[in-house]
Amino acid sequence: MLPSPAARLVRWWRRLFSLPPVGEEPANRAIERPWLHRWDFLPKRSAGPDFTRADYASARQRARDVARTTLGEELWTTLQRQGYLDLPSCIFPGVTYRLRVGRRIEVLCAPGVREPWHYHYLCINPTYPLPEEEFFAHLYLYVRDREDIVVKVAAPQPWDQALGRTF
Repeated sequence: MLPSPAARLVRWWRRLFSLPPVGEEPANRAIERPWLHRWDFLPKRSAGPDFTRADYASARQRARDVARTTLGEELWTTLQRQGYLDLPSCIFPGVTYRLRVGRRIEVLCAPGVREPWHYHYLCINPTYPLPEEEFFAHLYLYVRDREDIVVKVAAPQPWDQALGRTF
């Protein structure tokens, strides 16, 4: 029996991007290392062609659990109520970072404080596709604990928009 057109398309896609055939993944799949792969071929806000609706729902639920555990109940409740968390800068006095799920970081300055960037938004995207809430937890920890890295890698942007590699 011939494989269906969908199965042929998946096989072609996996071969095109050097992915192992379905069912022939390495034996040690317990440890994922997505940063070892290139993800530029994926459309924005997608985890790939073989990610099903159930996969997205499962990934988003795990991401919500990760974010809630990372933030703790008090911050999680604040995020759910307000839709954002504000973190004061440790490097720039009078500057606050407003973190929102799935959006760029908004830079807020107290009256009279000189802005550290020309634009009010900082763009940082994950290296590989991640659920929005999981990446939010990553950003929260980076801004809180490693602001120096955020300052180094963030791209100042003149407008707000959704992040490209989150879903």
